[in-house]
Amino acid sequence: REGLPRYKPFSLIALCKGVAFCHSHGILHRNLKPHNLLMNLKTLMLKIADPGLARAYKVPLSKYTHEILTLWYRAPEVLLGSTHYSTAVDMWSVGCIFAELVTNAAIFAGDSELQKLLHIFRLLGNLNEEIWPGVSKLKDWHKYPQWKPKPVSTAVPNLDQDGLDLLSYEPSKRISAKKAMEHPHFDDLVKDHP
Repeated sequence: REGLPRYKPFSLIALCKGVAFCHSHGILHRNLKPHNLLMNLKTLMLKIADPGLARAYKVPLSKYTHEILTLWYRAPEVLLGSTHYSTAVDMWSVGCIFAELVTNAAIFAGDSELQKLLHIFRLLGNLNEEIWPGVSKLKDWHKYPQWKPKPVSTAVPNLDQDGLDLLSYEPSKRISAKKAMEHPHFDDLVKDHP
């Protein structure tokens, strides 16, 4: 939390709480981004806004459109054309927001889906069946230029494993909002601001 303005760590846990609430009620927000997070800096209350793209989800997973989410916060499975996705799409967005709060810059900015994918690959390395079984069967899968993964800490200093788990390629390996709230990073915040 060193170097972050006082409200930023609170906004991280508040975001995780809000997303966990949505997910526990069977709702995918599908458009989490900083512009949709409204924070009262006096009370540190955060509200998640713009539920216009939100959808109910259930198991087995429903078929959804893949033209969702503001591009910079869009998960790889959506970029690759998946129409069956889960709460993991929101958690990828949370990871991107977290990185942006720490660095004051979007971690995967891009003007097109391809450019965004290439930004992701340059940092996290290329996707393959070993990393994410079934990825090559996604509708928009292609062969891409090859990059080796870099330590994510080169882009987001002090990112620990749970933070990295927000940006896991394989959706089933992405940390949940509830699990993210249990991270020791938030222990003092929960005591200070229930």
